[in-house]
Amino acid sequence: MRVKQSYFELIRTGMPGAEAARRVGVSMSCGSLWFIDAGSVSITETRPISSRYINQDDRIEIADGLAAGEPVKSIAVRIGKSFQSLYREIARNRKPDGTYQPWFAHNQAHLRRRRPKRRILAQETSLAAIIAGKLAKHWSPEQISRWLRRRYRRRLAWHVCAETIYDAIYRQLVVAVCAATLRTGRIYRHKHGRGRTKDGALKQCTAMKSIHDRPAAVETRRQAGHWEGDLIIGAGQRSAIATLVERKTRVTKLVRLPDNHSAQSVADALIAEYSRLPASLRRTLTWDQGNEMFQHARIEEATGLRIYFADPHSPWQRGTNENINGLLRQYFPKGSDLRHWTSEQLHQVAAELNDRPRKILNDHTPHQLMRRSHRREHTYPIRIDH
Repeated sequence: MRVKQSYFELIRTGMPGAEAARRVGVSMSCGSLWFIDAGSVSITETRPISSRYINQDDRIEIADGLAAGEPVKSIAVRIGKSFQSLYREIARNRKPDGTYQPWFAHNQAHLRRRRPKRRILAQETSLAAIIAGKLAKHWSPEQISRWLRRRYRRRLAWHVCAETIYDAIYRQLVVAVCAATLRTGRIYRHKHGRGRTKDGALKQCTAMKSIHDRPAAVETRRQAGHWEGDLIIGAGQRSAIATLVERKTRVTKLVRLPDNHSAQSVADALIAEYSRLPASLRRTLTWDQGNEMFQHARIEEATGLRIYFADPHSPWQRGTNENINGLLRQYFPKGSDLRHWTSEQLHQVAAELNDRPRKILNDHTPHQLMRRSHRREHTYPIRIDH
């Protein structure tokens, strides 16, 4: 088996069959039979492939195991791959007669890896222009991908996935890569890390209500009026904007804090904002344990809200608000002075977010769900920023 492997390795370097047979010590006719049985051999790349992939040695082990009647799962354990990967490998690269031949399989895998096609967004300039237009409106690649499937149902070639759009952006096939292109502001891709999972305890004062005491109805998202809130902090901790997100409809409100983000200022701003809403939309508010909410009792008394606090270092407990804050960083980059934004400008930003179709809402917009909720509950319509 090792002699045959050496023969094919020499063939893939471009060496003639007769010379390769002589080098490994077999006759030219024997080498020719091997070559024909493998379905011809293409010259492979000289650089090694990642260990993630099945290599030629692995394919020899697979062929030996199958010939000995060994179960696929046992072979997978021996070569350190998942059994699902081996089942796919055998199904994709076996010969037409159903047998698994390692050199034939290796050659088929090599041919499949070649990507002679041009990327679709390098060919379809009209599609690239449409995507660029949506990116200019701050749509995400995932939203664009879903919209293309709805808008161009019969143009299957235009049904590109979000990853294809991201790849085209970073390769500058759609628009020039800059901080304004994507909501994240990134101009290159990087790995995602894992956050801390340290459990915390309430520490500001005993009057604070834990998120674990929050009514179960809040988790179901079947009732409007349950909010999550937080602050976006500006340069040097000198400015901030309060962000409020309704859990059911995902309607976003941005509250200007013109002076500072002390507990007094935050309480005054939240009381003024929630006082504009009907009582049916003032049920609960979930916040983190920042000092800016030290006057939570005063907010509750003035608005009728019940305020609950997430555990320390547990942003996933306010995941809806964390998601919105990430989207807002496209408008309010880290290190910027947030005092320059007027209330009207904040209303316009919130309106743009509330008019975007959301996957979690079955591609409805937060505005649409809020209006539908009010028609069903017969409540006085709130002021929705337009």
